[in-house]
Amino acid sequence: MTSPFTIGIEEEFQLVDRQTGQLSHGPGIQNILEHGQATFGEQIKAEMLQPTVELISEILPDIPTARKEMQSARAGLARLVGEEGLALISAGTHPMALWQDQLRTRHERYEELEDEYQDVARAILIYGLHVHIGVENQEKAVALMNQLRTWLPHLLALSSNSPFWAGRFTGLKSYRTVVWKPFPRSGIPEVFPAWRDFDAYVQALINTGSIDNGKKIWWDIRPHPFFNTVEFRVFDMPGTLDHTIAIVALCQALVAKL
Repeated sequence: MTSPFTIGIEEEFQLVDRQTGQLSHGPGIQNILEHGQATFGEQIKAEMLQPTVELISEILPDIPTARKEMQSARAGLARLVGEEGLALISAGTHPMALWQDQLRTRHERYEELEDEYQDVARAILIYGLHVHIGVENQEKAVALMNQLRTWLPHLLALSSNSPFWAGRFTGLKSYRTVVWKPFPRSGIPEVFPAWRDFDAYVQALINTGSIDNGKKIWWDIRPHPFFNTVEFRVFDMPGTLDHTIAIVALCQALVAKL
């Protein structure tokens, strides 16, 4: 993403049994991913825990195009899911499910995460929205991250919809945030004076064996290590397309204004 203010959207959906509303653990999940390749190609992916499917948009030029593409993609995904007797839920957490009951997706990356972080990784039965906004260069991305840090609590508040966890009302608006907090290199980032300072930080982590690439910086906002984008990662997965598009538009407006 090199053109200013282009949009990329990543949405994580829960896969549930249509009759019971419980998270699904059956073969239907793999069928959805396999059949989805014909429709979505690389835009459909699994996540660490099996009852999850992620939709990744193409690079989008503006909000009207984003709405049109995501509406079409969601409809296509809903059809695939329905053929397996499943349904989609769009929220930051499932209200009743236990992470201890979930199965991990078979993939080398997820095996490494579980091996390194143990129950911290196994417990991330959470669902979020990530928004990429294209900027001119990496230097601009770091400068914007520094300025946008102060907006993160407000942005989270606009998306918060996960008060339930393991069958309990937690009393918190976004329990997804609590579940994610133990992960290293998460939360609100520090200020970096320039791209070279951020890059030096990433290289130090790589050189010490802490990470193998910059994508394992999991802050609530980050300059993407490989693309010229600012990536907002703070959101609960919104409940409706309208809510998602409103949040995406706000992210784009903030980047354009600042």
